[in-house]
Amino acid sequence: QVQLVDSGGGLVQTGASLRLSCAASGLTFTDYQMAWFRQAPGKEREFVATIDWSGTNTYYADSAKGRFAISRDNAKNIVFLQMNSLKPEDTGAYYCAAGFRWRRNAMWSISEPYNQWGQGTQVTVSS
Repeated sequence: QVQLVDSGGGLVQTGASLRLSCAASGLTFTDYQMAWFRQAPGKEREFVATIDWSGTNTYYADSAKGRFAISRDNAKNIVFLQMNSLKPEDTGAYYCAAGFRWRRNAMWSISEPYNQWGQGTQVTVSS
């Protein structure tokens, strides 16, 4: 079955960097748009970044632009989120998501088109 395994979270100080990874199995990786979402305590899950099947096209939430970078390794079925200049407001559980790229009229910056989710990895940024 399809499995997304998120890793790489941790407790860091303001200004630090982290690299999250999501290892995918049980699917044809290049058939999927991949994304990262996050959820802070008491808040709804929110979009962070997305990348198309080829790795050519990416899109970021305003909060992530200039600090985060999403990438993928199609040979290894892994998607990454490099996070730099971390802030306390980046604290939350980070989830990898996969959506079938052939889906028509998909809005990749919302959770709806994504049908596979990782278990999440916790990122805590202390001030």
